[in-house]
Formats: sequence, C-alpha cells, structure tokens
Amino acid sequence: MSLLIGDIVTTAALTVPHTPAATLGPDQLTFRELDAAADRTGNALVGLGVRPGDTVLWCVTPTLRSVEVFVACARIGAVFAPVNPALPLAERDRVVAYVEPRVVLSDVDFTVPALPPSVLDGGASGLRRVPVDDRAPHILYLTSGSTGVPKGALVSHRASWLRAAPGGGTFTSGLRGDGGVVCTFPLYHYGGWHYVMEAWQHRTAVHLVRRADAADMIDVVQRRRPAALYCIPAVWERLLDREHRHADLRSLQHADTGTSSVAAELVERIKERLPGTTTTILYGSTEAGRMAALHDWELDRKPGSVGRPATPNALWLDDGEVCTTGPALMNGYLGADPLTGPYRSGDVGRIDDEGYLYLTGRTREVIRTGGESVGPAEVEHALRDLPGILDVAVVGLPDPKWGETVCAVFVLPPGTDAPTPAAIREHVDGRLASFKLPRRVAVVPAIPRTPATGQIQRTRLRELLG
Repeated sequence: MSLLIGDIVTTAALTVPHTPAATLGPDQLTFRELDAAADRTGNALVGLGVRPGDTVLWCVTPTLRSVEVFVACARIGAVFAPVNPALPLAERDRVVAYVEPRVVLSDVDFTVPALPPSVLDGGASGLRRVPVDDRAPHILYLTSGSTGVPKGALVSHRASWLRAAPGGGTFTSGLRGDGGVVCTFPLYHYGGWHYVMEAWQHRTAVHLVRRADAADMIDVVQRRRPAALYCIPAVWERLLDREHRHADLRSLQHADTGTSSVAAELVERIKERLPGTTTTILYGSTEAGRMAALHDWELDRKPGSVGRPATPNALWLDDGEVCTTGPALMNGYLGADPLTGPYRSGDVGRIDDEGYLYLTGRTREVIRTGGESVGPAEVEHALRDLPGILDVAVVGLPDPKWGETVCAVFVLPPGTDAPTPAAIREHVDGRLASFKLPRRVAVVPAIPRTPATGQIQRTRLRELLG
C-alpha cells in the first residue's frame, strides 16, 4: 500500500466531506472543497510546466491557498518548497539559487521572475493523477543552517504520512469531537505542516493563525472551539500572561509543548490555567519528525525529561549525541548524498535506566572548560527558577585559563541587579557539578531566539557579548 499525502484528503473528502479541513480567521475550506480546489490547482501547475520531480517554491503571506497548493503538488508528484515571505530579498534570492525551482509563486518581491498566486485561478477540474512513489520527496523544508547558508530537508510522502498518522503523531490518545487542532507554527516550518497533516489524518480541521500572538490564538480558540493546541514555551508565555487570564479556552483537551526540554514551572502554570487538559512534552526535528514524548501521566515523575523514544523511529546515544533511525527520517538534504544511516541530531543528552531522555546541550554548543564538557541546556534548566529573572541562556566564552568559561546571560526587570556567581552557586548547590557553575554573568535586553521554534541562537548571543 502506498502512503501518499494527496490521498489523505481524498479519503477525508469521501468520508467526512462537509467537515472543515482548514480555517484561517473567518475563512474555511471543507474536505470536499479542498479536494476539488487541489485538483484545479494541480491542473494549473501542470499548465505552468510543472512535472513530477519538479520543485514549486511557495513564498506567500498567510492564506488558505497554501493548503490547496500543498495538496496539489503532492498529487502531481511535485516537491512543495514553502519559504518565509518575511526573509530579506537577498535571502529569498539565495533560496531560489539553491532550490532551483520550476516555478516561483509569491506575493512578495524576488529578483528572479516570480508569479503571483492568482496564476493558479481557473484550473480545470478532474485532475488526471500520475503514479507517485511514496518514497519520493513531496516537501522541502528550508532552514538557514548553522552558517546562514540555505539548507533543505527533503521528506518523502511515506515519512510524512507515518509522522502524522494516528498513534504515531502527537495526539496518541486521540482527539475527541470535531473541534480540530490549532496550528501556531508558520506554514514555512516543519511544525506547521506536521499539524496540518496530523489534523487531516484525524479527519478534523487545522486552524491556522496569521501570527502566534495571544490575540490571534485566543480568537481562534473562541471562534472555532478546538480540542488541541501545541505551543513552544515562548508562545505559551504569551497566552499565560495575566492580561489574558479571563480568556475562554475551555474547549481545549490537549495543551502540549516542547521542541526540547521544558521547565517544570511552565507545565505547572499550563495546568493551573487549563485544568482538565492533558499536556505532552514533545521532542523532534525536521529531519526525523517526532523523536521522543513525555506524556501527561509521566510529568510529575520525570521532570526535565523529553520522554521515551517515539513511534516509529528508534533512538539511542552515541558518545552522548542523540541518534535516530527508522521510516520517518528524511531522504536527505538537497544537494547532498541521500541519508543512508542514522540521523545524528547534534543534541547531547542522557538516558536514564527507564529509557527516558534528558537533553543537556548541543554538540556544537558544548562548552569545553578545563578539560570538561558542559551542556548549556542543563545549566539553563538549573537557573530557570532563580528569583527575579525573566529569561536565561548559557554560553561558553573564550578564557585564557580554562579554554572556555561558562557564562550565564540574564534578562531582568528594569532596575534589577544581576545574580552574582556566588548567589548562583548557592542556588544550584547540589544540582550541578562544580565545573558546570557559571563563572561569568551578563545581562542583555533579550535573548536572541529563532522565530519559529524559540530556540536560543547562541552564536548571535556570543556576538552580542563581544
């Protein structure tokens, strides 16, 4: 049996034709409407010369048309490459040079020829399906890479299908009712398209937002009464702000978070704000999908863990680095050799005697101090509950004596003094080895983070510190 992304919508249109498939603000598409629109869009793309294996670069501000083009590309065997429309022009042009798409569809400027999304209007109905190998790539997820050069992960139909399948995706306990899933990720990010596909696998709606701010998220919850919401920790902080404490979020059954380790204090505040919901902490990557999960019933027993390895991949440590293999892995990076072995995540961690994974840092972020290795995430986890701090990050700074020294970087309320290294040592006494203790302290207005996932940009932070 072939596991094809385009067939997910075909099946849903046959079984729940009038159920909403996707919404954005007041607009919505049912599965029947999406099925028909994707066929028309597929015919329009074929008319533009797109053939199986070609890449369609899609760089458009939030619109429901994105899901139509996504499904259409899957059905004609093309590779869908979503790009952030907020990128500077020079970066967008670098992406085009790297991807070499058959066609660029955009409502923002490119130096190279680009077509407006309106060229897809008027496509004929009755798309003639072409044979598609489910191991062929259907989507290209682009990142900037560690050096800022574009880097794209090619993911197959089969891998995406397995990542989002009921029992293999996020909502392993299922979704009750037809409320749907709120997607807070942008649709140029793997997380965004994962929740689109997972909602459709459950034959329910994905509710998109224009921005992952509190106002947009509260509006969609109150308008659509969804069952599930996943937010990275930084986005949960927006929803949990006291200003929004009276917003009606009672429809939610699942209030999930993750991407990496999550502070127990944040989970407690989610539970206090949304009693009766389940919370799962999820750890994964664009290259491998969901890699581990810590379920609601495990939260109190395993604070700080990201859970056990998740279906359908296997996970283990190799010299401390998290590695994974299985049918949900990407095909490889565009322009590089296919991925034939395990995927090395670059994350460093430990696994306890019950198989629970704890993340402690990154291989390229590991601080080498006095011959010892320090994972920044582990130190950050110990510092998060310091009184009076708003945010914290840990980086290694050059030191003539130690090679590198551990530096704690804080964001503080106005007029507040930074904790001293002595106060930090006292606060974490018994929780961190002495060589992991910060020897330096710095204060910045804000910790630089990636816009989509909220991960700390340590290279930029080191640059800020000079």
